[in-house]
Amino acid sequence: MSAVSMEYVIDPEDRARADLYDFMGLLLVKPADAELLQKLAGLKGDDTPIGNALSVLAKIASVTSPETAEREFNALFIGLGRGELLPYASHYLTGFLNEKPLANLREDMAKRGISRAEGKHEPEDNIASLMEMMGGMIVGRFGSVTSVGEQRAFFKAHVEPWAIHFFTDLEATKSSVFYGAIGSLGRHFMEVETEAFGMLPN
Repeated sequence: MSAVSMEYVIDPEDRARADLYDFMGLLLVKPADAELLQKLAGLKGDDTPIGNALSVLAKIASVTSPETAEREFNALFIGLGRGELLPYASHYLTGFLNEKPLANLREDMAKRGISRAEGKHEPEDNIASLMEMMGGMIVGRFGSVTSVGEQRAFFKAHVEPWAIHFFTDLEATKSSVFYGAIGSLGRHFMEVETEAFGMLPN
């Protein structure tokens, strides 16, 4: 992927949004290892809903082992045959995998020059990939920085219709404490993004 032009300065608030999208993608793509758990334990939140969720996640990460994180991840997303949750837009929006939402996403990805990473075989409409795509568009990781209007169009088409529902389910799951905290963080973040995009003029 081409890098952002050096002449373009990304607003600190947008950089923070991109970082949080990338962070959510990292947390959801695979089980947290010892290094990531240690970094999470050192996070400090502020007195906002997202900041409070970060503080809770830090506390839980500090007492979570890599083995526990892996066990929770597998129970949630892999399981015997399938996990407790299926983190795909197609499933949440149609009840089935590999349906119209995935086809629409692939079409949109092609228009924007976004391609699936080599070695990845799962459908692109999984929540981790969508978080990564949003972060990449904000900072221009896919060739050029995406305007706020285009970010909103992508978000409303592929993220907003189901992400809050998914993160609410993750937050409420009975098989996970660590990933439940990630669900809370994701829900608050998606609520803020939905509200912010909703305030933009059409």
